[in-house]
Amino acid sequence: MKILILGAGGREHTFAHMISKSPKCDKLFVAPGNAGTGKIAENVALKVTDFEAIKKFVLEKDIAMMVVGPEDPLVEGIADFFMHDEQLKHVQLIGPSKRGALLEGSKERAKEFMLMYNIPTAAYESFTEASLEAGKNFLEKLKSPYVLKADGLAAGKGVLILNDLDEAKAELETMLAGEKFGAASKKVVIEEFLDGIELSVFVLTDGKNYKILPTAKDYKRIGEGDTGLNTGGMGAISPVPFADEEFMQKVEERIVKPTVGGLKEENIDYKGFIFIGLIKVKNEPYVIEYNVRMGDPETEVVLPRIKTDLVEVLEKTYHSKLDEVNLEIDERAAATVMLVSGGYPENYEKGKEITGIEKVEDSLVFHAGTKIENGKLLTSGGRVIAITSLAEDYKKALKKSYQNVENLQFDKMYYRKDLGFDLS
Repeated sequence: MKILILGAGGREHTFAHMISKSPKCDKLFVAPGNAGTGKIAENVALKVTDFEAIKKFVLEKDIAMMVVGPEDPLVEGIADFFMHDEQLKHVQLIGPSKRGALLEGSKERAKEFMLMYNIPTAAYESFTEASLEAGKNFLEKLKSPYVLKADGLAAGKGVLILNDLDEAKAELETMLAGEKFGAASKKVVIEEFLDGIELSVFVLTDGKNYKILPTAKDYKRIGEGDTGLNTGGMGAISPVPFADEEFMQKVEERIVKPTVGGLKEENIDYKGFIFIGLIKVKNEPYVIEYNVRMGDPETEVVLPRIKTDLVEVLEKTYHSKLDEVNLEIDERAAATVMLVSGGYPENYEKGKEITGIEKVEDSLVFHAGTKIENGKLLTSGGRVIAITSLAEDYKKALKKSYQNVENLQFDKMYYRKDLGFDLS
């Protein structure tokens, strides 16, 4: 079959890597893709939210399956667009409906959903510019640190954790009145701070059945020791050592089952991935947030550990037969290190030549912000390349990735050298 992947990052290159290995895939397209996807698939210059252009391409090329990588098209309703179009409804689209995507599209909706289905999460209230003073009063009732979340999509950067009450009040005002994160922060969710260690749990569901994928832990902060600004992710490891069988049983019973049950209860069409951002507090799991797609860079450590044919798994998901799938997982650990442009996540330069990829041995290279220009491989984004390795434990996997990172060069290249620091 012919398959189209929407997106341009490391997540999409990882999907392309896995899907291209399937005997069921005759031809693979990635829109818009990057220099890495261009080597194993055909890149197509399409905007992920231009539904009419995507429709035209899908019909032209007779696409049978479409995997949606990023959140924007999902929140804007691409699944509904396909479902309600006579010419497109046969396409096996992997991704939730617009209603399902609200779990990521609105922090307030996610919180209401968790309360409705008794899913453990932090106490919260939400505020708009009109209720700014009430928001400041609510902050006074909480203990430091203070958590402020833009309600809408803010590319993973709409969450602030602040220790000082006056600073928290000022930031709340900037988010609501000054639209710090644009339309995303017209409403802000303030919640109590949970003190613990974070991890990501990924679930694939067809709306009634589900499979729990390998756990992962990513590192969001730009600086070592988890300091500095939030990024899209500086690296990840899988599985998470502290997510033992007892803990994961709690996650499944208290979080995964009621989440999938809630989708079913509300008749929400959901055929795709759920990212559950968790925090472990005194051995108890709490949900920080939902995403309605795979995370990045966690995808780069989760998918390479899946041994079952991914296209087959996605087919079963689309046809609501996920219960028929026997998901085989590689016992080895995976670790990925993200190389980023100097200055990221703030201002950074693009167009820097990348060299040394051919020297990488026994590791996977996943491109994120890259392009080919005049035969040269250049940087084209903040997060540039992820190096993923598999080994018997995460420390050995990290060591292998770091050794291979040393083979790569581009001007002002930066990466964190302390991944896994909080696990030993």
